[in-house]
Amino acid sequence: MGIVNVTPDSFSDGGRWSDPRRAVAHGLALIDEGADILDVGGESTRPGAVRPPVEEELRRVLPVVRELAATGVPVSVDTMRAEVAARAVEAGATLVNDVSGGLADPAMLPLVAQAGTPYVAMHWRGHSAGMQANAVYGDVVAEVVDELRLRAEAALHAGIPPDRLILDPGLGFAKRADHNWQLLARLGEVVALGQPVLVGAARKSFLGHLLADPSTGLPRPAPLRDAATSAVSVLAAAQGAWCVRVHDVASTSDAVRVTARWGLEAAAAAMRMPLL
Repeated sequence: MGIVNVTPDSFSDGGRWSDPRRAVAHGLALIDEGADILDVGGESTRPGAVRPPVEEELRRVLPVVRELAATGVPVSVDTMRAEVAARAVEAGATLVNDVSGGLADPAMLPLVAQAGTPYVAMHWRGHSAGMQANAVYGDVVAEVVDELRLRAEAALHAGIPPDRLILDPGLGFAKRADHNWQLLARLGEVVALGQPVLVGAARKSFLGHLLADPSTGLPRPAPLRDAATSAVSVLAAAQGAWCVRVHDVASTSDAVRVTARWGLEAAAAAMRMPLL
């Protein structure tokens, strides 16, 4: 999943693709690099971000969704608002990626069920402005799994078919750095919920802190975290993730293809091992 942010304030590339023509060109370049889906978002969800009015989100998103979809490219809309999701689907989006898992807008789950599109429900504990205050867990993996299970049940109850429901553990959303690493180490417990799993680690701050400059202690700048993102994508793929959401599609695509090939060989080797 290639990221096409059409926001002025995203933490990594805010403002780079605000012009619709540049955003469309960027999206098509990501497809050429190996993206299967383009995720178009008009609201920054970085910690502390202020929500734009719905009219502004629509102004940012719809022209880009419409132009990309017209080329035949699979397009996802990254939104927490049912109105934006509905208008984007009308414009050609074929997947709704909701970081709130239906909690931000009670109209979202019924809307998606009626539209018939696949739906990504992410683990979420509140809007960006205050979400890090909710990063309090006893066992982060167990709690995220339990809360995702509830979102899956709500989505299914609303009429979203199980074969169109995708779950996302929400790395960085109401999570401290250690929480993200624990989730990655035990991602199989999220996969065991039985739905496809999307992992979005692209350039996030927990990678920047891991790669901090040893002389200054300053985090690695966001645009220089792509190699680390590819490493996380490999770890996620090896544990059964359905999709990874990234800025740098080319290197991630290569890394995941290597992981897939290795996985096939490892499985074949395991089958050839004699039983004791």
